[in-house]
Amino acid sequence: MKAGIVLFPGTNRERDMAQALRLVSGRDPVMLWHRDTSLPQLDLVVLPGGFSFGDYLRSGAMGAHSPLMREIRSFAERGGHVLGVCNGFQILTEAQLLPGALLRNAGMRFLAQEHFLRVETADSPFTRDWSKGDVFRAPLAHGDGNYTAAPDVLDRLEAEDRVAFRYVSAQGQDDAADRRCNPNGSQRSIAGVLSENRRVCGLMPHPENLVDPDLGATDGVPLFSSLVKSLVA
Repeated sequence: MKAGIVLFPGTNRERDMAQALRLVSGRDPVMLWHRDTSLPQLDLVVLPGGFSFGDYLRSGAMGAHSPLMREIRSFAERGGHVLGVCNGFQILTEAQLLPGALLRNAGMRFLAQEHFLRVETADSPFTRDWSKGDVFRAPLAHGDGNYTAAPDVLDRLEAEDRVAFRYVSAQGQDDAADRRCNPNGSQRSIAGVLSENRRVCGLMPHPENLVDPDLGATDGVPLFSSLVKSLVA
């Protein structure tokens, strides 16, 4: 699997993402600068976490207009696979590659903690190594992770099986009004979504930080093993 990781000024999770991809796929990803005007031959483009352009204006808003994003949009339109994590998810929504927006967390607090997610669909290149209903842990590190969209958009995401992950309790229960289940106030407890063709995925938590047994857990491995199985001929 040939993967590329996009760097913006303020990106700070590229090494974590590169290590996760390397551990699971056995290949080093290439680093891509946001001002590049072309993409090499790739199977997957990853937008990692951080604070692109210092999160000035809005989180991800400036990054969405970087030159390389034009090529990533074309790549996605041709059926390429794109993963956005945390700030990468924010950029994908600002670029309108995914629906909705990420607003300030409920309670106006930055969240730096582990939390539980439930897999809402196994029918995607990002989730095929899970089963629907599986619950796993992933670290949170965001101040603007409150997912919101118009009611008709939320209904369409649900109807089309495009909610990838949902915030839940350790027992797998979701309650959008309960901060113990839904720590940032996201509508319908949504933590990650898929594009219409299911080849673009964005999520706020960081599965890449739980892929190494030396770090105490491998809950995030299925995300990357799913991609390897989907994209390696």
